[in-house]
Amino acid sequence: MKKFLAYTIPITLSLTVGAMGAYLQHPSLSVWYPTLIKSSLTPPNYIFAIVWAILYLFMGISIGRLVAKNDMSVVRLWLLQLLVNFLWSVAFFALRSPLLGLIVILILDVLVFTYTIYTFSKHSVSAWLFVPYLLWLLFATYLTGYIYLHNPAKLLP
Repeated sequence: MKKFLAYTIPITLSLTVGAMGAYLQHPSLSVWYPTLIKSSLTPPNYIFAIVWAILYLFMGISIGRLVAKNDMSVVRLWLLQLLVNFLWSVAFFALRSPLLGLIVILILDVLVFTYTIYTFSKHSVSAWLFVPYLLWLLFATYLTGYIYLHNPAKLLP
């Protein structure tokens, strides 16, 4: 039962945070986001939902593996990156601020990179589960930066 909860709680928390972020994004996705100049590499909106669902699942499994082995050394870091992940949705979509979104995602990049590097020395599978997340974040950082640089008239709502 303990092992089951070690995985279930973080997976549920990750997916819940993702759902809350998606809820906050919804109004801006239909009104504000379509008006922005975006990179030609920007995927269709439905791709984001699929990728993020998988990434949130991987995030939960990653920390679940550590907790199941009674390694609580990075739980705070994991929780912090999850909070900052949520704050990106607030900054970029709810506040409609590409600049604030860029600042938040750069902080998130550092947190996820730190988690990944730290866990490699302890539990490499947990680290590898974060690699797709880190790569996607770097791509999302590019997309956010592109929007910030190419939409100067739309930096504020």
